[in-house]
Amino acid sequence: MGINTERDIEANLQIGPTDQGMVRIYVEADGVEIPMDFEPDEAREIAEEIMSAAKAAEKRGS
Repeated sequence: MGINTERDIEANLQIGPTDQGMVRIYVEADGVEIPMDFEPDEAREIAEEIMSAAKAAEKRGS
């Protein structure tokens, strides 16, 4: 499965701080729970990648 492979899967995504000072991205789909914890600097890098991807997607959609 690649980034351009479409799937008909519903998932719940939650993002927030933990009590340990980490940023957690929590994904739940089909009974599978995936908690991913990141240092704040790592989370900022991920946010920058998401923003960059959103900008690129906007250009392709226009």
